[in-house]
Amino acid sequence: MRNLSLLQRFRCVDLSIPGSPQCMSIRSETGTVLVASELAITEFDPRTQEVYKEVSLTADDYLPEDGGGVVVAIQDLPDQESVCVATASGDVILYNLNTSQLECVGSVESGLTGMTWSPDQELVTLTTGQDTIIMMTKDFEPITEVAINQDDFGEDKFITVGWGKKETQFHGSEGKQAAQRKAAEVQPALPWDDRKPRITWRGDGQFFAVSAVCPQTGARKVRIWNRECVLQATSEAVNGLEQPLCWKPSGSLIASTQRHPNKHSVVFMEKNGLLHGDFTLPFGKEQVKVKELLWNSDSTVLAVWMEDSKPRENNHLSTYIQLWTVGNYHWYLKQSLHFGNEPLRAPACVCWDPEKPLRLHLLTRGWASYTYDWGWSTQRSHGNDCHDNANVAVIDGDKILVTTFRQGVIPPPMCAFELQLPVPVNLVTFHSQAQRTNELAALTADGHIYVYGQGGGVENGGEPTGVPGFKVISTPLVLRKTYRVAIDQEEPLTLRLLLWLNEDLFLAVAHGRHFTRLLKLTPSDSQDPKDTLEIRSDVPVDGFVISLCHGLRNGTVALQLDDGQIRKVQMDSSELRLTEWKDSTGNTINFPRPCVQTALCTLSGEEHLIGLTERSHLYIGDSLVASNISSFVVYDDFLLLTTHSHMCLCLNLSTLSIKGLQAALSSDANQNDETVRKVERGSRIVSVVPQDTRLILQMPRGNLETIHHRALVLAQLRKWLDGLRFKDAFECMRKLRINLNLIYDHNPTVFLDNLEMFLKQIDSINYINLFLTELKEEDTTTTMYPCPSRSASSSAAGKEGKKVDIICDALRSTMETLDPQKYCLCVLTSHVRKTTPELEIALQKVHELRVNPPSGSKSVSAEEALKYLLFLVNVNELYEHSLGTYDFDLVLMVAEKSQKDPKEYLPFLNMLKTLEPNYQHYTIDKHLKRYRKALHHLSKCGEEHFTELLSLVKDQRLYSEALELYPSDSEQYKTLSVAYAEHLVEQQQAEQAGLLLWRCGENARALQAFISCTSWRNALAVATHIPLPPEQLALLARDLAEKLLEARRHAEAALCLEQYAKDCEEAISALIQGAAWEEALRLIYLYNRQDIIETDLKSALLDAHSNQTSFLESQKALFIRHKNRLAVVRELKAKARLELFDEDGPDCPDAELYSEASSVLTGSHLGSKYSRSNSRISSRSSKNRRKAEGKKHSLKEGSPFEDIALLNALIQIITIVDKMREEVHSLLKALVLFQSDGAASSLQRDYGELLQLMETALPEIWTENLQQGQTPLTGPNSTANSIMESFQQQRPAVPQQGEYF
Repeated sequence: MRNLSLLQRFRCVDLSIPGSPQCMSIRSETGTVLVASELAITEFDPRTQEVYKEVSLTADDYLPEDGGGVVVAIQDLPDQESVCVATASGDVILYNLNTSQLECVGSVESGLTGMTWSPDQELVTLTTGQDTIIMMTKDFEPITEVAINQDDFGEDKFITVGWGKKETQFHGSEGKQAAQRKAAEVQPALPWDDRKPRITWRGDGQFFAVSAVCPQTGARKVRIWNRECVLQATSEAVNGLEQPLCWKPSGSLIASTQRHPNKHSVVFMEKNGLLHGDFTLPFGKEQVKVKELLWNSDSTVLAVWMEDSKPRENNHLSTYIQLWTVGNYHWYLKQSLHFGNEPLRAPACVCWDPEKPLRLHLLTRGWASYTYDWGWSTQRSHGNDCHDNANVAVIDGDKILVTTFRQGVIPPPMCAFELQLPVPVNLVTFHSQAQRTNELAALTADGHIYVYGQGGGVENGGEPTGVPGFKVISTPLVLRKTYRVAIDQEEPLTLRLLLWLNEDLFLAVAHGRHFTRLLKLTPSDSQDPKDTLEIRSDVPVDGFVISLCHGLRNGTVALQLDDGQIRKVQMDSSELRLTEWKDSTGNTINFPRPCVQTALCTLSGEEHLIGLTERSHLYIGDSLVASNISSFVVYDDFLLLTTHSHMCLCLNLSTLSIKGLQAALSSDANQNDETVRKVERGSRIVSVVPQDTRLILQMPRGNLETIHHRALVLAQLRKWLDGLRFKDAFECMRKLRINLNLIYDHNPTVFLDNLEMFLKQIDSINYINLFLTELKEEDTTTTMYPCPSRSASSSAAGKEGKKVDIICDALRSTMETLDPQKYCLCVLTSHVRKTTPELEIALQKVHELRVNPPSGSKSVSAEEALKYLLFLVNVNELYEHSLGTYDFDLVLMVAEKSQKDPKEYLPFLNMLKTLEPNYQHYTIDKHLKRYRKALHHLSKCGEEHFTELLSLVKDQRLYSEALELYPSDSEQYKTLSVAYAEHLVEQQQAEQAGLLLWRCGENARALQAFISCTSWRNALAVATHIPLPPEQLALLARDLAEKLLEARRHAEAALCLEQYAKDCEEAISALIQGAAWEEALRLIYLYNRQDIIETDLKSALLDAHSNQTSFLESQKALFIRHKNRLAVVRELKAKARLELFDEDGPDCPDAELYSEASSVLTGSHLGSKYSRSNSRISSRSSKNRRKAEGKKHSLKEGSPFEDIALLNALIQIITIVDKMREEVHSLLKALVLFQSDGAASSLQRDYGELLQLMETALPEIWTENLQQGQTPLTGPNSTANSIMESFQQQRPAVPQQGEYF
C-alpha cells in the first residue's frame, strides 16, 4: 500500500549540444549522461549542467555533416572505459573516454537497426538491415549470425502426448462452440509501427528476446534466444502486438503492448512465448501509441512512454510517461507525467538509472534534461485520538483507494471506498489538524488540488442511511473544494511536496532552476468563481528539498535537503522563515545521509527528526541508531519498526535516550522482551490504529496482516486501567490472552477502591468468575509485563496479606452488598479460589440455598450452585469436605451429584449417625486423615478409648499434640511420655528420651537412657537422685569412665574416677594417658602420690618425647620428598607443554594437563585424557566417583595429576604440624620441670626447624603463575598463618629459644 513520491528533480535546460538527441546512456560510475545526436557524442552532468566531453561524429565521416545520420544505440562500457555507438549506416564506433579517440571496430553493409549489450557486457547483439542477428564478444569478435525470422519454433517446442485433437479438448468458458471456431487470421502490424526489431536481455544475461515483423503475416512475433544465439521459443500469434519490448530484470516476464478491439493493454509473456497476464492502459483504444516500455533495475516499476496517436491542438502530439507498480496481482498507476503538446518539450530519450533503481532520466527534444528521484511512501492519517480512522490512501491512476483500518482490514486491491478524480493523481496528503485527520487533499497531474472532507451526502448534507439490516461503519469522504494553484505548471510535477496544515493553509515545495521554493498557499481573497490558492509566502531554499514533515503534537514543520541538512520552518508571522535544526545544547543537527522517510518524534522530552535511508539506516538527528530497518512509524510515544531480520520492535520513546535506542536496536536477542516479536519475512508497517492495539503489516506479495504487538497492547491496557475503563481492558485481555492479574497488579489501590465500578462495567457473571479463577500470587507487573516507567511503589499491594485472599474477600464483600443473589456463583468462586480454599463455607452457602430457596429471576438455585461448585472442585474432594462439616444433609446433597454408588456411602453414613457425637467426629476425621482433629475429638470420648488414642498417637507420631491434651500429673500423660521416650530411643535420641523419662518420674529408665548415650553428668545426677548405693554408684562411675576413655575423653573420665569412684590412682593414670601433664601433677600432689612421678609420669614424658621427635622427623622427610618431587613434575610438565604447543598449537585438549595453572583447577575444568577416560567409571555410583577422584590425586609417579596430589599432601603435612603446637608446648613445660632440658631443647629445635623449612618452601610450592591463575590461598606473599586460615586453623608461630620457659 505504498505510493511513489517524487523526492527531487534535477532540471537542465538550454544545453549547448549540437544536433537533436537520438539516444542516451548513463555512466554508472560518475552519474553523468552520455547522449548521441546526429552530429556528436556528448557527456554532461544532469545536476550541474556542465558538459564534460564532446566528440564529433561527422569529422571522420562516420555520419554525414548535413545532419541526416542516425545513431541507433549508445552504451557505456565501464570495464573498457569507452562508449559504444551504433549508427544506422552500419558502423560500430568505440569512443575512448580517456583519450577522446573514435575507433570504428566494425561495419555492416546492410546497416544496423539496433544494438543491445548483455547485462554483464560480455556479449553484444546487433540487428542488421537484412533482418539478421549478429552476436559478438565484448572485443567485437563475431560469434554467429542468424536470421531473425525462422520457421522453427525453437528448442523448447511443446510436445504432444497424444491425448486427442485440440477440437475435442475442454475449452472452459468458451464452450463447445470453440471447437468449431476457426482460428482468426493474424492482423498485420499497425501502420505507425516502425517495423524495426527490438532486442531485450534477461537480467542474468542467459536469454534475450527479439520482437520483429514476420515477413509472411506482417505481424510482430517475439522469439527467445539463449546466450549461444540458439532459438528457444517463438511466441504464439498475438493480434495487435506492438513494437515495445522489455524483459523484466528479475527474469519472470517479458513486457510488450497489445491493441485490442476495445482496449489497449500492456501484456506479459513467459520465456516459452505464451501470454501470462496483462493490464489495461487508461486510454481509448486508438488514443495513444506506446513508444517504449522500461523496467527499472529492481523490477518494481514499469515505465510506459506514450504519445497521442492523432494530433490535437496546434497539430501536435501530447506525450505521457506513466509509472506502474504491481501488488497482490493488481497493477497500480502511481505517477503520470504529462508533457503537453509542445514538440520541444516532448521526451526524446528516457531511461532508468542502472545503479539507483528509482531514478529516471529524461531528455527532451529541446535539450532539456530532467532527472527524477522517486521514493516509496505510505500516505496515512496522522491522528493519535480515537476519531482518526487509521486511513491509508493508495494512488491508482485517477482513483484514490482509501482503507479505514479502524473499521476493518480490507486486503488490496480492494478498499473501503474509492475517490474518483477527473485526472490522474500524483500526490495525496492528509489533514494535519486534530479531530480532522481523516480528511485528505490530492494533487493531480494537471496541477489542481482536490480537497475531500467528512460529512453527509452531497444532496441533503446528512448522514447516509444504510440498507435495512445493515449498519454503515465507514462513510466515504466527499469532495469539498477544488483549488487551482496560482503558479506556472507547464512542466510536470512542478509541485511535488504538499502539507495540509489547517483549513485554509497549505505548504508546498516547487521546483526552481538551481534551488527549491517553499510556498505558503492560502485561498484567494478575490471573488473568483474558481477557487484559487495564492502564494502568500515564497522562500527560496538553498538546495533541493526532498522531504517535508509535520508534528501533530507540537505543530513543528521540518524539511530535509538532498545532502541531509535539516531546517525548521517558522510560521510565526505571515512570512515563512527557515532556521537550522538545533538540539537543546545549541548544536546544529543534520542527517549524515539523505533519508527517504522522515518523521518527528519526542525523545526524553526533546523533539527529534527521525529518518530512514534507502540503505535501511535509521538516524535520529545525526546519530545512527540501526542499520537494518525496513520500515518505521511514529505513533504517540512509540516508535515501531520492522527489521531485515524479520522482527517488529515497539519502543517507548518517553523512557529511552538515543543511546538506549541504539542498545535496544543493536540486537534482537532478547526474545522474551515485550518490545520484540517475530514477523513474516519482508513485512512492512502500513499503519497503527490510534488508541487501539492493532498494527497493520503488508507482506511482500501484497496481502495484509494485523498483529497486536504486545508493547502496544500493554500500553493501551495501562491507559484504559488508568482511566477506569475496566470493560475495554477486560475484553482486550480476554481476546489477546493477557493475564487478567494485570487488572489488579497495575494499581492495586485504585482497583480495590473502584470494585463497584469494576463489577458494574463487567456486568457478566462468567467474566467475573474468569477473573477470579485466573488469580495467582505472582505480581505480573514485575514478571510477565514489566513496565520500564513504572515506579516500584506503584506496584505494591494495596493491603498487607496474600493478594488472592485480598481480592477474593474484597470482591465478595462488594458483591454481597450489591446483589448477593445475582453474584451467587461469583461468591462461591471467591471462597474456592482463596489460598486455603474455603470449601466448607461454600458448601454451607449451597446448603442454605437448598433450605431457603431464593426468589427472583436473577437468583440461582441450589442445584445450579452445586453443579457449578462441582465444576470448580473435584467431586471426591468436595464430598470429603462436605463430610468434614459433619452435616449429613450436606453430604447427601453432594453425594447425589457424584458418581458414587449409594450402596457404598449410605451404610457408612448410617453407621456414623449411630455413634456418639465426639466419637462420630473422630471417625469422620480419621476417615478423612485429619488425624490431629481426630485426636482432639477422641480425647473427649473418655478413658475407655484411651487405648485407641494411644494407638493413634503411636501410628501417626502425634506425641507432642497428645501431651497438650492431658494435665501433666495425670496417668495418661505419664503413659504418653513413656511412649514418646521409647519413640525417641528408636530415633537415636536417647538423651532427650532420658530427660522425658526423668521428668515423668521414670528414673530407672531415664538412667539407662543416659548411660546408653554416655551422658555421664545426667546419668550420675539421676543415680544420685534415685539414690543408688555407694558401691553401685562407684561401679557406674567406672563403667562411664571406661566409655569415656574409649572416646578419648581422658579429662572427663578422670573426673568420674576421682569424684565418684574415689580412685585417684586410676584418675591420674587416665590423665597421663591423655597427656594432660599439669592436671596429673595437680592430683598427684593433692592425694600425696609422689611415687607415681617416678613410676609412671617420667617414663610417659620420655616416651612422649621420643614419639614426637620421630614423628617430626618423618613429617620433615616426607615434606622434603614431596617438595622435591613437585619441582621435578613441574619441570617435566613444562617441557611436555612446550612440545605439545609446538606440535598441536594452544588449542590441543591435552594442553591444560601440562599447565602450571592446572594444579589449582578442579578435575571438572580440565579437558584431559584422564578425566575423559574415567567419565564412564565416575558416573556409576558415588562410591565409584570417590574412587575415581582418589585416582586423580594418586601420588604414584607419572600419574596425570601427580602435581595436584603432591600439593594436597603438602597441605596435609602443614596442617598436621600446626595442630601439634599445644601438645608440644605442654610437653616442653613438663620436660623442663623434671630437669630434661636436653630433651626439651632438641624437641623445640626440631619443631622450629620444621616450621622454618615450611615457611622457606612456600614460594617454591606456590609459584607466581599459580597466583595469577586464581586468587591464591597460598603463595610467596602468604604466610603459614594465611595458609592455615584457609583451613580454619591458626598458623603456629615459629618458636624462639626460651619461649616456653
